[in-house]
Amino acid sequence: MMDRYVTGAVIRRLRENKHMTQEKLAEKLFVSSKTISKWETGHGFPDISLLEALAKELDISVIELLSGEHIRNRNRSFHIGKGKLYVCPVCGNVIQSSGEAVVSCCGITLPPLEAEPCDPEHEIRVERVENEYFVSAEHPMTKDHYLSFFAAVSDHGIQFEKLYPEGNPETRFRIDRIDAVYAYCNRHGLFRVKPGKTR
Repeated sequence: MMDRYVTGAVIRRLRENKHMTQEKLAEKLFVSSKTISKWETGHGFPDISLLEALAKELDISVIELLSGEHIRNRNRSFHIGKGKLYVCPVCGNVIQSSGEAVVSCCGITLPPLEAEPCDPEHEIRVERVENEYFVSAEHPMTKDHYLSFFAAVSDHGIQFEKLYPEGNPETRFRIDRIDAVYAYCNRHGLFRVKPGKTR
């Protein structure tokens, strides 16, 4: 089940942006203008079977319609300042975007993770070994408290290593213009360190 649904304010804003009357939108969706009015005033919701057609008429994707945000793909290359990571609290799936996105998993719209600087309980060690970084941490790896992944992000991509409970929290990443190394704790969230600035 989705944790949010399209609102009347969103429908009205998108319709008006297209200079479309309620009557015209109703005609395209084979509903009455009164139905459109009910949606826009919060006295009803469009049936889920109408969402795809509604999104098409408003020139927006269904997920954008549900989120109330218009995501424009400017076809930009990956940039560390734009890239975001998401973790599903239900299945543990890790998703990475290279820019603004609306990301859903297991019926939940996921917020982007916000990285914090390392603290004594979440210290990421980054050591250079020839042409690689050896990344490790002193952190519990029990079934209830563990590091879920390490990630190394550069200005042109991401290197990723999934970790599992009862395993060793360590990996190696190619030294390839890496700007920051991240670790995700299932209890405390995302932590970041810049190579050369480890504690």
